[in-house]
Amino acid sequence: MNGSRARDGGQPLLLGVRHHGPGSAKAVRAALEASRPRVVLIEGPPEADPLVPLAAAEDMSPPVALLAHAVDEPGRSAFWPLAAFSPEWVALRWALEHGVPARFIDLPAAHTLAWERDEEDGGGEDMDGGGKDGEDGGMDAGAEQDALDEDVRVDPLGVLAGTAGYDDAERWWEDVVEHRGAGKGDALAPFTALEEAMTALRETYGSGGHGRDLIREAHMRLRIRDAQREFEDGVAVVCGAWHVPALRRRTGVTADRALLKGLPKVKTDMTWVPWTHRRLSRAGGYGAGIDSPGWYAHLFAAPDRPVERWLTKVAGLLRAEDRTVSPGHVIEAVRLAETLAALRGRPLPGLGEATDAVRAVMCEGSDVPLALVHDRLVFGDVLGEVPHTVPAVPLQRDLERTRRRLRLRPEAAERELDLDLREETGAERSRLLHRLRLLGIDWGRPAAARSGTGTFRETWRLRWEPELAVRTAEAGVWGTTVLAAATAKAEADAVAARGLADVAALAEHCLLAALPDALPVVMRVLADRAALDTDVAHLAQALPALVRSLRYGDVRGTGTAALAEVAAGLAERVFVGLPPACAGLDADAAEEMRGHVDAVHGALSLLGDVPAAPDGRLRARWRAVLRTLSARDTVPGVLRGRAVRLLLDEGELAQDEAARFMGLALSPGTPPADAAAWIEGFVGGSGGGLLLVHDERLFGLVDRWLTAVPTEAFTDVLPLLRRTFSAYESGVRRTLGELVRRGPGRRDRTDTAAAGAPGFGPGVDEARADAVLPVLRLLLGPDCDEGTRGERVEVRR
Repeated sequence: MNGSRARDGGQPLLLGVRHHGPGSAKAVRAALEASRPRVVLIEGPPEADPLVPLAAAEDMSPPVALLAHAVDEPGRSAFWPLAAFSPEWVALRWALEHGVPARFIDLPAAHTLAWERDEEDGGGEDMDGGGKDGEDGGMDAGAEQDALDEDVRVDPLGVLAGTAGYDDAERWWEDVVEHRGAGKGDALAPFTALEEAMTALRETYGSGGHGRDLIREAHMRLRIRDAQREFEDGVAVVCGAWHVPALRRRTGVTADRALLKGLPKVKTDMTWVPWTHRRLSRAGGYGAGIDSPGWYAHLFAAPDRPVERWLTKVAGLLRAEDRTVSPGHVIEAVRLAETLAALRGRPLPGLGEATDAVRAVMCEGSDVPLALVHDRLVFGDVLGEVPHTVPAVPLQRDLERTRRRLRLRPEAAERELDLDLREETGAERSRLLHRLRLLGIDWGRPAAARSGTGTFRETWRLRWEPELAVRTAEAGVWGTTVLAAATAKAEADAVAARGLADVAALAEHCLLAALPDALPVVMRVLADRAALDTDVAHLAQALPALVRSLRYGDVRGTGTAALAEVAAGLAERVFVGLPPACAGLDADAAEEMRGHVDAVHGALSLLGDVPAAPDGRLRARWRAVLRTLSARDTVPGVLRGRAVRLLLDEGELAQDEAARFMGLALSPGTPPADAAAWIEGFVGGSGGGLLLVHDERLFGLVDRWLTAVPTEAFTDVLPLLRRTFSAYESGVRRTLGELVRRGPGRRDRTDTAAAGAPGFGPGVDEARADAVLPVLRLLLGPDCDEGTRGERVEVRR
């Protein structure tokens, strides 16, 4: 049935599209220009009708999405994404530009959100309108549904592509729509052809396994009838092509209303939110996940020669990354893409041919720079914008005001943000990001590599995802401002926390986020949990977070006096309970306990520098605990060795005494597995290899024990030894290998001076020493020339 003849007969103009299809978008624009309807009906939730005028705002920039969420349960939500190349967006903008009413006619979001998801969404996302987030379910479709529909979910594009002999639905769509000049000549011809194909599919497959489509189509037919009564024959409908045969079919009003009777319903709010091209690649919203949103945006925007323009864009990206790409590369890539298209029987090169040409010509066969092209261009990091006047929950309003004041701009691409906590702006930004993380709004994540404790700086990795709008709406139940919501959420989390370490981490988070009103509640819960918890491992896990809060809380100007008493109490209980808790542990439990011992040791090292903390008696008590662990035979070897190592690092144990402990642990009477575990505890971790490099006695003890291990026991201790020594840096391992080759006892200072240590010559190399002088002049300035001779002497020293 021809679309134009249907309208001449008083029927609506049905424009079946592929969601997010640039060819469909161009064809819709051409059809609307040719037919000039009096009203445009668009597949989408009717609750969005009041939001339609905002699409014409100057600060509205796609990609955007309609967001619907249940008022009483904000986490239950659904998105309807729209890109610049989406046919629905083109129809919406055309109606606004021409003063024509635009209305949404799909099933209301109030019903969509009320349905529970009983089954996963299947195929057909690209051509039908089904599959909104949280929408699909197993609702009975009625007697009209064919038995086949219960088990089979049809992908219309896949079926049509397979019928045409294609194994790739994307490639088929490009060949028959994108490369055929959609919208040229007869503006309605593409829709007529697509409707005929979909009619044949619906006759064969019924609803194609999309049972809810029958409900949605009944609602759309009712809305179309309402528009026809109001505007007579001036009605244009833009919807998924899969629905066109069902909307064309004549059915009774009573039958349609019967399908809609008794549907569940919830109170719903709706607004516009920014969307991203990267998020369009997932199957959500209209269900139309697309593999190449950046490519589709290019096809829609390019006035002509899309392949040439695309390859020029690729060349510009690679040149910006310091790769050698010339105009000649672009010319050769275009020729190769066209040749590949001819060989593959395609009317024009598509993304596949363009990608193959880029790999061969511009990337020299490498997929590494090609991955950059795919990430930056094929996907793209485009983030849409919405007007400030869009409806929003109070928490969203407060977040928007705060982030504008702090000049934090949402971006789709991940970027690093360095904050100096001594500056007011940096501290406020840090507090905002920490509060948002507490609320589950992970706009930023701390970068562990550069934001370690003990500094006045933090590094964050920021990326704005569309789902954060839902998280913000969901967090609105805690308060109307970010501060109030984070405070209420912290108090609730403290009461609901299961473990002592969780409460301690929450106390640290309260200090980082500057939540003084929540801290008393968290501290009360922490004190109660600490008094009742008798597990030493739990106490040891909680102590480091408290000490970090004590040590660095003053950087952000937050009070930490209340934490000192709790930290001291936890430490005392660890001192009492640790020795008996370490007795009789198996290998796995001993390894886990070693981590707790290291954590407590590091925490107490920090605690000694805190003005609000107790005096040095805690550290003295800890050293006594370590001595106890090092001398008890019932304590596993890995813990005894670790205790000796920590005492040695603290300067509380002389080298001779450390050698005595090692000699006892590696004596012939000690089982090889226990001795290997002792070595793992003593020389494992940071700095252990340097101990063996610089202390010949310890190195000799390990060497003699290792050579004396019986053959039958060596295979048992080898995995543990390999794990210990493989953790060292390559330079340390190389030096240890050189010492083993020489043998112990053959590296006194005289021999080293004569023969040279590994990597060093037998004497001073004056030429190499003089080479550093220009650098010193740059560092010290021009006034240092008079001291050149002295500098040379110092450098040689």
